[in-house]
Amino acid sequence: MPLVQRFEFDAAYVDRLTKGDEGTERHFTEYFGDLLTIKLRSRLRSPSLVEDAKQETFLRVLTTLRRKGGLQSAGSLGAFVNTTCNNVLFETYRAESKRRQNVPEDDAPLEAPGASVESTLLDADEHERVRHAIAELPAKDRQLLHALFFEERDKDDICRAMGVDRQYLRVLLHRAKGRVRDALARTAPGPGGPSAGSVTARGTSAP
Repeated sequence: MPLVQRFEFDAAYVDRLTKGDEGTERHFTEYFGDLLTIKLRSRLRSPSLVEDAKQETFLRVLTTLRRKGGLQSAGSLGAFVNTTCNNVLFETYRAESKRRQNVPEDDAPLEAPGASVESTLLDADEHERVRHAIAELPAKDRQLLHALFFEERDKDDICRAMGVDRQYLRVLLHRAKGRVRDALARTAPGPGGPSAGSVTARGTSAP
């Protein structure tokens, strides 16, 4: 018996997904979320790498769909997700291999207890840059990041306010944080000043 009941994707579904329909996007992340987790857990040891790779796969698929205006064949959506995941996996393997070769274990930065991919308390000298970067985001992204990282609201409370579940909140958060990174990269100071990479993460638990 299959773990996940097979869903037949049609042109109308892909069209809604391409146009950013929230209900369709939520179904997409829930349907493929379990499948990708099973695949990634068999290939990656770290739960944080599994979650990062899954969210990166979602982000790339949705971004590509919207940039290209959909797929030629709606039935190929599953294959497209799988190919995208394979690409993310390859990049993850390569990055992890390079990190292990170049970063001595004793020199690895220490994380505070409870630190996670989804945590971010910013150093004081970075607050202003990040606030400016967040101000450039769409309203929904601004509200999410402000509620989570500045108001420090409970994630369940945010889910209720936004009408989403924890898994979809992760998708929205991953996307919003990616847009912040892009904005920081565009406004990164020159040599000698703090860079976008100097933003530190600590203290907020993962959903």
